[in-house]
Amino acid sequence: MDAFLQLADQRPVVALHLASALAAIVIGAVLLWGRKGSTAHRWLGWSWVVMMATATASSAFMLNHRAPNLLGFTPIHLLTLLVAVQLPLGVLAARRGRVTEHRKRMKGLYLGACVIAGLFTLLPGRFLGTLLWGDLLGVMG
Repeated sequence: MDAFLQLADQRPVVALHLASALAAIVIGAVLLWGRKGSTAHRWLGWSWVVMMATATASSAFMLNHRAPNLLGFTPIHLLTLLVAVQLPLGVLAARRGRVTEHRKRMKGLYLGACVIAGLFTLLPGRFLGTLLWGDLLGVMG
């Protein structure tokens, strides 16, 4: 917890992104394996959408001038654009009763933006990868 508080103090946008992304991962898992169409599903769904929107918006302000980039934006920022488009389309599909489309969009977002992107953040040399593998587990020097 001290590491997160230090992160929040030094890099608040990264801390906001991390907190909202972790919440989206947990809430999304509950949604995927829980009962669909219930009031709880709708409440959790809106919570997930807010967490995903927060993670997406904060990621737009996380620039990297060391990796190949254009004005600080790296290829991972294409995911930011993709989520910014797909998230409201998934909500709109549910609101219009297009359940199959809603399910596909939201599962795709969870898999791509939460699971796959989340795993990439844990690679050695990335901020969270270094924090996890080096500082917390002592695997890297």
